Amino acid sequence: MISTGMLSGKGGPPLWGHDIMFWTTTIRNMLGREAETRALTFLRHQGLRLVRRNYACKLGELDLVMSDKNVLVFVEVRHRTRTRAGSAEESIDQGKRRRLRRAAAHYMQTFGMTDTRPCRFDIITLHPDARGKVGIHWIENALGV
Repeated sequence: MISTGMLSGKGGPPLWGHDIMFWTTTIRNMLGREAETRALTFLRHQGLRLVRRNYACKLGELDLVMSDKNVLVFVEVRHRTRTRAGSAEESIDQGKRRRLRRAAAHYMQTFGMTDTRPCRFDIITLHPDARGKVGIHWIENALGV
């Protein structure tokens, strides 16, 4: 399910014009939603502030956009219950990294931040231990930008 948003932040039809269009996604997967909420809570306890959740455009999507003092932080949240298909960290391949960079560039252009604000890409991974307790691993500046 996708709900649309305009630059004003109010709900409504997607914004078309100057090739700018974005929306906010709704996570249907309860595990994914819970993982994002845990990551958000964790990052808030580290002093970061939420700017936007689930930003999406035709180039990709951003799970969390946070502010760490004057730095804009784009956060990818990954949760794995099993590592048979690889770890949460390993699931972020070159294609995903490219989509994250493009979505972040779109976000910054849409909100006029391209020359005014430094940014970085962080990854939060969540994985249960043998007892079922979920561990959180925070990788700051994961894409080296």
